[in-house]
Amino acid sequence: MTTVDVNEIALGIESFGDDDAPLVLLAGGTTMLSWPDALCERLAAGGRRVVRYDLRDSGESTTADPQAPAYTLRDLAADAAALADALGGGPAHLAGIGVGGMVAQVAVLDHPGSFSALTLAGTRAVAPGPPDDDLPDHDQATMSRLFSQPMPDWTDREAVAEFAAAGAEILGDDPVAARAIAARIWDRTPGTAPPIQMANQLGMVFSRLDCTPRWRQRLPEIEMPTLVVHGRRDRFFPVGNGEAIAREIPGARLLVLKEAATAIPDAAVDEVAEAMLTLG
Repeated sequence: MTTVDVNEIALGIESFGDDDAPLVLLAGGTTMLSWPDALCERLAAGGRRVVRYDLRDSGESTTADPQAPAYTLRDLAADAAALADALGGGPAHLAGIGVGGMVAQVAVLDHPGSFSALTLAGTRAVAPGPPDDDLPDHDQATMSRLFSQPMPDWTDREAVAEFAAAGAEILGDDPVAARAIAARIWDRTPGTAPPIQMANQLGMVFSRLDCTPRWRQRLPEIEMPTLVVHGRRDRFFPVGNGEAIAREIPGARLLVLKEAATAIPDAAVDEVAEAMLTLG
C-alpha cells in the first residue's frame, strides 16, 4: 500500500498485477476494502493492473474532518479522474461499489476522457436521501433493525468487529467476512477517535456531502461499455436501483447475483471478474 497525491490531497492505494497492464481502478465505498481481495487477485490474473483506493476521510487517504467535509461529490469524482491520470497507461476501467458507485457515475460523466469502461456494483443513480419515486427505497424493516443496534465503543476493535458482523447478518451478508473486514479497517484507520473510526466503518461522511446537481438525467450520455452488478437480496439498495441504471445507460449489461446482498461474496467473484474482464 502507498499513497498518490492528487488535487492537493493524498489517496491511499493498493495495487495488484503488472504495472504495464490495462488499469482497473476500484473506488471504495468508502474504504478500498469494500472490494474483495479475491476479486482484485482474479482481475490481476486476467491480465489487468488493479488499483483499489480509499475515498477522502477514510483509510490511508487524507483525513480532515469527516463530520464536516469541505468537499463535494464532484470533488470525489475529480479525485478518481486525477488518480487514473496519475497512474498512467491510458484511460482506466473505473469501478465503484456502494457510494463509490455514485462517485464513479459522476466521474465518467464529468471526466469521460479518463475512463474506458465502467462497472457499478450495488449502487443507485441518486444521492443519499429519499430516492426518486420510481426507485425502491431501503427496506424499512431491515433499516429499523439495523439502526436499532446500539453503537459500539469505537475505540474497541473487537466491539467494532462484532457490530459489523451483526449488521451484516441483518443485511443478508456474510457476518464472518464482515467481522474480518471491519477489524482490518479498524487497524488501518488513522487513530482511534470515535468520529474517525465511525466514518471509516459506516461511511457517514458521504451523507453530509453536497451531491448537487443531480446526475441521473445524464446517464444516457455515458457511451463507454458498462456493467451493472447487483445482489438480488440487497435490502439497502434494492435491485430495482441497479435495473434502472442498466436501463438508462445505453448498452449496459446487468448482472444480478442471485444469492448476494450488499457485498460481493466469494462465491460470486469468478462470475463478476469474468464479466469485468470481458468489458475491458
